[in-house]
Amino acid sequence: MKKMLFIAFFAICGLGTANAQSFNAGVNLGLPAGDADMVSSFVLGGEVNYMFTSDDTFNYGVTAGINFFFKKDPFDNASFLPIAASGRYNLSEDFVLGADLGYALGLSPSGNDGGFYYRPMLGYNLSEKMMVTASYSTVSVSNGGGNWGSFGVGLMFGL
Repeated sequence: MKKMLFIAFFAICGLGTANAQSFNAGVNLGLPAGDADMVSSFVLGGEVNYMFTSDDTFNYGVTAGINFFFKKDPFDNASFLPIAASGRYNLSEDFVLGADLGYALGLSPSGNDGGFYYRPMLGYNLSEKMMVTASYSTVSVSNGGGNWGSFGVGLMFGL
């Protein structure tokens, strides 16, 4: 809960310095990595983020999403709800480097708790309103539940 309050505080503090805002949504498909590779066959996710522009090269904001890890038999599916602070740096007009840091809530009936969430990413702008992304995301589950990671590709859409 303290982490969620910290993220909310970070977002509110940024409201006063922001020049412009943007709302984005995206989908991604990934291959499991880390401990998830042993129990999951693929990952499907979605995210929404609200970004503020501080200058021509840097954006920051908050993001929330959902990641579904689809099982290999005889294991259960797992899912996480990441809530994070986001930063994006425009390397050029076409390329974006970014990272999300926060906490992911465990939503699985199998009892996985949440844990620390991070996601470095690289994006390529296909147009002003669409970006293709490549990323690595992971949740380090706090109750000894392992490292739920994935390598993914996705599409982000500006709304």
